[in-house]
Amino acid sequence: MIKVFKTNVQEVAQSKIIIEKLLEHFPNSSINFDLEDCDRILRVHDLKISNKEIIKLLNSYGYHCEILT
Repeated sequence: MIKVFKTNVQEVAQSKIIIEKLLEHFPNSSINFDLEDCDRILRVHDLKISNKEIIKLLNSYGYHCEILT
């Protein structure tokens, strides 16, 4: 399942750090950002991750994150 989130991540360097941190928690996931999109999209492909876990982790790193419907 692919989950899509709107974030306020601005820079590629930030996105790489966040991806590394998320992969520590969810090592079997495929994670990427689309910073060209106006919503600064975060995509997470994993069968067992909850939206709340992703949002909580990004918030703990100081970033805004919400599920994009």
